[in-house]
Amino acid sequence: MRWIKFSAAGRTAYGVVEGERIIEVAGDPFNGYERTTQSHAVRDVKIEVPLIPRTFYCAGLNYTAHVKEHAAKVGGKANIPEKPDIGYRAVNALIAHEEPVIIPRDATEKVQYEGELVAVIGTKAKHLSERDALSCVLGYTIGNDVSERTWQSTDRTLWRGKNTDTFKPMGPWIETAVDLDKLETIVRVNGTVTTRFPTNDMLFGVATYIAAMTRYLTLYPGDVIWMGTDGTSPNLKAGDTVEVEITGIGTLRNPFVAESD
Repeated sequence: MRWIKFSAAGRTAYGVVEGERIIEVAGDPFNGYERTTQSHAVRDVKIEVPLIPRTFYCAGLNYTAHVKEHAAKVGGKANIPEKPDIGYRAVNALIAHEEPVIIPRDATEKVQYEGELVAVIGTKAKHLSERDALSCVLGYTIGNDVSERTWQSTDRTLWRGKNTDTFKPMGPWIETAVDLDKLETIVRVNGTVTTRFPTNDMLFGVATYIAAMTRYLTLYPGDVIWMGTDGTSPNLKAGDTVEVEITGIGTLRNPFVAESD
């Protein structure tokens, strides 16, 4: 099932994508729903962020190549994580599919993308084993963890480098029927492929993260976990368009624009 949050005719609602149409529902995927007789063409609606999470979690360095490439850039030794590392992001930075990422006037040229798989929690979870961890997952969406690398290296809490307004595109929908081992992440800048990797080729997979997290904290419906990225990104500039495709889920597309006066 493919869940979408959309706006049409002055209303915002959830629906189920079936082909090129959306079947509107009364309710939502977290608290129950009923299908209605209303339907809309996907092309005719405004796609919204799939949800505003209660808590916005993120994986730390979670792909070997990404760790090694980062170490090479700073001239250090690659320190491969030995356990899942949990971080947080700010919901103020979330934007939807096709909405613009705004590059601040004082940003350096080192604005980059990170295409990520996003796990969406569907049920309350605590003390899950790794074997049972995926039972709390509603489905998966796509994130672009936009980063200003100069700020990231100088601000100890990453408050600007990761959490500036518009720096977290997420969407376009939540796909519930996902085979993690078959996914591939493909990132394009202005139509040209710049990054490609097996999505599930993580140091620590979704189940491992959820098991580690729920040992100490409770996950709630609507929480999200961004699972990290592989490879490196070129520097982005105003006028660029970034597409993050994860096969089997969809494509998240966002233009990058300069902050206006």
